[in-house]
Amino acid sequence: MAGKENIVKDQWNEWSDTWYLKKRTDEAITRVIHSPASAFHPMTYAMINEAIPDLKGKKILVPSSGDNHAVFAFHLLGASVTSCDISEKQIENARTIAGKHGWDIKFVCEDTMSLSRLPSGEFDLVYTSNGVHVWIHDLASMYTNIARVLKQEGTYMMFDIHPFMRPFGINDGHNLSVEKPYDATGPFGEVPQYKWRIQDIMNAIVSSNLGIRRIEEMYAEDGSFWVDDHTDRGELLTKEELEGYCDWRKNPLAAMPQWLSIAAVNGK
Repeated sequence: MAGKENIVKDQWNEWSDTWYLKKRTDEAITRVIHSPASAFHPMTYAMINEAIPDLKGKKILVPSSGDNHAVFAFHLLGASVTSCDISEKQIENARTIAGKHGWDIKFVCEDTMSLSRLPSGEFDLVYTSNGVHVWIHDLASMYTNIARVLKQEGTYMMFDIHPFMRPFGINDGHNLSVEKPYDATGPFGEVPQYKWRIQDIMNAIVSSNLGIRRIEEMYAEDGSFWVDDHTDRGELLTKEELEGYCDWRKNPLAAMPQWLSIAAVNGK
C-alpha cells in the first residue's frame, strides 16, 4: 500500500503551497489566536470539554493535522501538543507559523495509519479533524495505532463530514444529485480517496479497544460548508445566498446532518 501513501503525500505537498495557502494567512491564524474555540465545531468543542475539562498540561496528538488550526488551538489552551501529518510541506509550513509566534509544539512527519515514531501510552487525547478519513485506506490500522498511543482511559475525539453527505454532489442549483451509492466506498480518483460509511468507522473504532462514549450528528454552522474549498466562489456569494444553502427547503441536502463527532475512551 506504500504506493497509495506516496501518491497522497506528493499531492498534499503540492497543495500545501498552492490553494491551501488560504488556510495559513495571517487573518486565518489570527482568528485562532483570538478565539481558539473557533478551530472546532461548537458541539465538538463541548464534547472535548466534557471529556477533559482542563486541557492545561494534557498531552494531545493531532494526526493528519492538515491546516494545524486545531494544533494551534490546543496549544493556546495550555496543552502539550504533537502534530503529525504525512506531508512534509504541511509540517514545514505549520512549524514556520509556530516558530513565528514562539509556540512550543512538536511536529512529526508521520502516517496516521502507523504512527510508528510515536511511543505507546503517551497521550491523554488524540483528535482527528475534518478531512482525515477520506485519505485513510486502512481504518483498522489507523484506529489500532490511535488506541496504542493513548494512555489507558485516554480519549479519542473525531470530527468529520457525516458519511450521509458522501453519496451526494454539492452544486450551485441546490438540486439533489446522487454521485454514488452509499455502500461504494472507493478508492476514487487518481489520488485515491475513500468515502467510508458510518459502520466502517464505528466498526474500526470498537475493534481497536476504544469504547464509544458519545456520538453527535451536527449541522453546518453556516453556508460556507456548501462552497467548494478549492475555489473562491464563496467570496462572491451574498450573505443571504450563503444562508440559503442551510435552508432544507431550498437545499434538500441541508435536511441531513453535515458533520459527525464521536468520543471514545481507550479501554472498554
